[in-house]
Amino acid sequence: MGHGARVLIERLRMRQDNIKSLGQHFLNNEEVLDETISLAEISPDDHIIEIGPGPGVLTERLLETNCSLTAIELDDGACEFLRDNFPGLNLIEGDALKVKWPNANKVVANIPYQISSPLIDILTRNNSIKEVVLLLQEEFAERLVVEWESDRGSLGMCTMLDWECTFEMRVGPHCFTPSPQVHSRLVTMSRIDSPENSKLAKLLIRQAFSQRRKKIRNTLSKAPKRIARIRGWHAKVYVEAMQSIDCEFIDERPEDLEIEDWLELARLLEDARAAMG
Repeated sequence: MGHGARVLIERLRMRQDNIKSLGQHFLNNEEVLDETISLAEISPDDHIIEIGPGPGVLTERLLETNCSLTAIELDDGACEFLRDNFPGLNLIEGDALKVKWPNANKVVANIPYQISSPLIDILTRNNSIKEVVLLLQEEFAERLVVEWESDRGSLGMCTMLDWECTFEMRVGPHCFTPSPQVHSRLVTMSRIDSPENSKLAKLLIRQAFSQRRKKIRNTLSKAPKRIARIRGWHAKVYVEAMQSIDCEFIDERPEDLEIEDWLELARLLEDARAAMG
């Protein structure tokens, strides 16, 4: 039996205060930890990355599953604490948004909330990661999962092209030390096969939602900044292709479109480009 969350948190806090700039609110609730491990469905064959382990409350649980575990921690004081308490842990000291990740198939983490958005981008680009369990700020989780139409935005709509995301347990502020001023939510992410033209669809979504109150006919009249990164495309070709197509939702606002509509728009553009030779 391990130390338990509250003991590990108290031991670290005896060495140093929580660092506010790093978003250090440490999970102290054993039931939430139980649920996290259950959702992750871990086997000894899994190689898991944990981001921001802090005092190691989730680290301890992950090690008990006999999986291969790599933890990435920015705080040097927490790193020293983790080495003392988990001497066999494979620990990378550095910024998870900047360091090179080892090859792994799952990420299970209670992350610092301020890195949520860039972390989703890194997860998506890392094709070896197939399953993810994250504890997130509830507001961010709502935008990621797009549980309701009012949550539609570029984050959730783009994520939908690579992941199936699901709301899980709601976690109150009292489950952390110190308590944050927001509720949190466990979210699971399972990678899916990206649809055809998904890269183009993402550029369209991001550009349209950057001015979400305007009709997409207007916001998409100019080429997205990174259009040249998609094979066969550049700004002049995009503008000509956009001017040549028409569809029933071209005069809608971005939040009115389903993910299938974005993919259809990308397909129409690809067909127009192909017709142009």
